[in-house]
Order: sequence, then structure tokens, then C-alpha cells
Amino acid sequence: MRSLALIFLVCLCAFPSHAPMAAETRQIRVLPEAFPPAQPTRRFEAVSPDVHAVGKLQRIIAHDQDTLVDIARRFGLGFDELVAANPDVDPWLPGAGTEILLPTLYILPDAPREGVVLNIASMRLFSYSEPDAAGRQTIESFAVGIGRVGWATPVGEFSVIQKTENPAWYPPASVRKEHEEAGDPLPAVVPAGPDNPLGSHAIRLNLPSYLIHGTNKPAGVGMRVSHGCVRLYPEDIATLFGSLAVGASVRIVDQPYLAAIHGQRLLLEVHAPLEDGNKDWLGALDQLARLAGGDPVDWQRVAAAGRELSGVPIPVGENGPTPRHWRTLAEQVSNPARLEDARPDPAGG
Repeated sequence: MRSLALIFLVCLCAFPSHAPMAAETRQIRVLPEAFPPAQPTRRFEAVSPDVHAVGKLQRIIAHDQDTLVDIARRFGLGFDELVAANPDVDPWLPGAGTEILLPTLYILPDAPREGVVLNIASMRLFSYSEPDAAGRQTIESFAVGIGRVGWATPVGEFSVIQKTENPAWYPPASVRKEHEEAGDPLPAVVPAGPDNPLGSHAIRLNLPSYLIHGTNKPAGVGMRVSHGCVRLYPEDIATLFGSLAVGASVRIVDQPYLAAIHGQRLLLEVHAPLEDGNKDWLGALDQLARLAGGDPVDWQRVAAAGRELSGVPIPVGENGPTPRHWRTLAEQVSNPARLEDARPDPAGG
């Protein structure tokens, strides 16, 4: 199988190295509210064990004052994943009438479905409920901010040892030193409140100095911004805090290449590998070939996904829709104007 993957890698490298074909930005002169509400983007109920992807792709029309920061939070997405899915859109001024693809179809990480599984490559966390008698689970998915280069969020298997509401922050010596050298000294303790970077809730792991927590700077969710901790939107950390028990497992993985059979289609989801992370493209090709089970794979589409790094699951079977057509199949949904009106999940997750 390794030799097969090498052939496919040669195929990938043989394609022109110019900029990938970006998605065509469309301007639509229809009120953004004229479409049905979005399908859930954070909470997915009664997911069977044989289902390996949750959610669905959706499209909205931007308002005049929208930025991708606004839209990302409105629909439970991270900033970087929304930018990657819309490479032709100005993230700071999309413009009224611009169509935005919401990458709200997620292939589940290759890990046991229990507790929390965090994929740092996709900057997305999955929280699994206990299965019912039929093995079905509720899965909640949240965008996260992770450690920046030099302060990478570690991978491995951990567990929750403490949960704290309105936590105080005790900056580690290394962080205090960094701030002092930058001319921005920190106190030994930052009390709970609007200036506390931990936000309203903190979940401590059995890994010294690492937390899953909220933030007082939600615009950084979905980016590499922290000193290694994991940040969630304020509304998302409150939901996770309420459902995650002390002792729950937390698996942190680095999987930029994800594949699944979903709705009888072979899907491939490729994220830009972290600078200091997993870049095993050959292993991903091997996995994809095994998953296909002999069905015809369009390796040109696979190669294109490896160049574009959009993070959007796309069909890579020979008989499936083209990536451009696949994007047009995304359901057009409404774009609420205010955050308090913009949580698509009935549960408010």
C-alpha cells in the first residue's frame, strides 16, 4: 500500500504548482433573512456508531457590516476555518450580498468516541455523550483557539481533574517573563472579571499549566493564539462546562487529513498542517485507499484537496459531484444580524 501511496504522491506533485482554483465568490441580491434557518452547527443528536461525519455544508449571504469574525462566531466556526473555506472573500469586508460557504460539515477524528476529542489541526473539539442502548450519541462540536508556534498545545491522552467557574488566573513564570520582556508586565494573580483571559469557566487537565477555558477575546477563537491552552467562545465553554464531568477523558490529536464514507460518498477533508505538526500526507493517502475499498477514487481531486487546504470535506470518488458543484449543493440559509439571534442550534449551544 505504501508503494501505491507513493504513486499517488507523484501524481499530486505532477499537477501545476500555480495557485489552486479558488471558489468563485458570488454576489446575491436577496435579503439575507429570506432563507430558512441554519441547521445545527454545534449539537448533533442520535448519531449512530456507523456515522463518521456530522452536520452539512450551508451558505449564507453577508450583511453590509459583516466580517468573517462576526460570521464565524454566529455559526460556531473558527476564524481560520471560515477563511480557508472562502479564499476569495475579504475577511474584513466581504460586502453585502457576498455568498459565504459555512464549513459546517465535520468528519469526526479517528479516535474513540468518548469524553472529549480535540483535533488541533482542524482547531475543533468534539464532545461525546454516553451512548444509548442503540449506541447512538449526542455529539457537540466547538471551534477552539490553540497554542501558537513555540507554545504548541500538546497531543496525548489526558483527563479532567477540576472545573472552576469565574476562575482567577495565575500566569506561569514563563508567561510573566514574556510579558515583562515585551513591556507589558502581568500581576501574579488576575482576578475573575472582564480582564481575565480565562473567561467565565475553566477546565483543568492532569497536564500541569494546561486548561480548556473561555476567553475575553473571542475574536481569537479558531486561531493559534494561546500559550498552549485551549480557548472556546464564552457561550461554548459554558455548554461544555455543564456537560463534561470531572474524570472525563480528553484526547488531543493532530489529524489534518480526515476521510470518511458519508451518505455513500467518499469524503476527504484536508486542513493546512500546523507548522510544527503532522504532515504525513502519504499515510493519509494509504488510509484513503483502504477506506475506498477498491471503489474508484478520483486522485486528481485528492491532489487538488492537498493543494487547496480548504478544510471543507469534498467528495473524491470518480462518480461524485465536482468540488465546484459540491459547494453549490450547500443549503442556502438565513444570516441573522445579531449574535443573540444567531445561534442556529435549538439548544442554544
